[in-house]
Amino acid sequence: MSAEEILAALVAIPSVVGRPNAAVVGWVADYLAGHGVEAKVLPGPEGDRANLFATIGPAEGAGLILSGHMDVVPAEEPTWTSDPFRLRADGDKLYARGTSDMKGFLACVLAAVPAIKAAGLCRPVHIAFSYDEESGCRGVPHMIARLPELCAAPAAAVIGEPSGLVPVLAHKGKAAARIEIRGKSGHSSRPDLALNAIHGMAEVLAAAVAASEALTTAERDETFAPPYSTLQVGTIRGGDALNIVPDRVVAEVEARAIAGVSPVALLGPVRAAAERLAARGYGVDWTEIADYPALALAPDAPIARALVGLTGARPIPAVSYGTEAGLFQAAGVDAIICGPGDIGRAHKPDEYIERGELAACTRLLERLALSFNA
Repeated sequence: MSAEEILAALVAIPSVVGRPNAAVVGWVADYLAGHGVEAKVLPGPEGDRANLFATIGPAEGAGLILSGHMDVVPAEEPTWTSDPFRLRADGDKLYARGTSDMKGFLACVLAAVPAIKAAGLCRPVHIAFSYDEESGCRGVPHMIARLPELCAAPAAAVIGEPSGLVPVLAHKGKAAARIEIRGKSGHSSRPDLALNAIHGMAEVLAAAVAASEALTTAERDETFAPPYSTLQVGTIRGGDALNIVPDRVVAEVEARAIAGVSPVALLGPVRAAAERLAARGYGVDWTEIADYPALALAPDAPIARALVGLTGARPIPAVSYGTEAGLFQAAGVDAIICGPGDIGRAHKPDEYIERGELAACTRLLERLALSFNA
């Protein structure tokens, strides 16, 4: 099957983040089995989602990981001009949810399997497909934790997020949390008999704003835009009516950290403000919803040199969005971002990838596997 044919099959499976993914995992496993490659299905703790790991070539040796996520964001925008879960061609463009982010890369990996398998590898090439990346890289840590039993220590990992096939050396880390504040409801004419949850949350929001402003003059890394860590409150929900004292409010806050800074630590002042409310009778719940580290790969790392040589592209020093690459690096695996498509097309109606991008990526992966084994 060509990369385009594989992509058509993959996007037809609506593997939306946070939902069961047996259908897409099963399709990939069956495809690999058809080429004589055994896939290990690795269920996550949720019970209805799984990662997938497979090895081509010898089991021994420091291998190369080709990694991507199988989940996609929802496609509920009303402005889609065609079925988001059916591949539509218009000239060189192929439209569907996940074409760029990032089933296009998965399709290229799978399309390259026959050539990689026929190459007579002396070092393994591993396929590592994860779940729930779109909700904060929640699936891949379970697979990374099992790498010692799945393979010898890998030498490098290519995370195929859309980068126009230009290698990316660094990205920010991220931590995010959901904060629930509970008070006591009552009539607004007698606030003295109630406990206003929104008023309590206001103190937490003030702490978030202060922390955000402080970061603009804190540690800097000029490779990023902006060149400092950031913090923001992204959502807030609470209250039923103007004349009712609200008894519950929920907010979500995130921090994005430059390399060398803990994103979880950045949320510390916000969490402390929330927990102080408990002493005043508020109920407080803090739920972590994302936590992954920054990526910082040296430009002279072997995998960076290899991709620069094969693509002829000068690497991008850093991007501000996050990926699973930082988690691989934290586990001791040199990781780099390089994949087809454009991140600017992701998470939008009429997401697309170009046929030429699929072809170029498939050729690159075949050549990379061979050069890695030279």
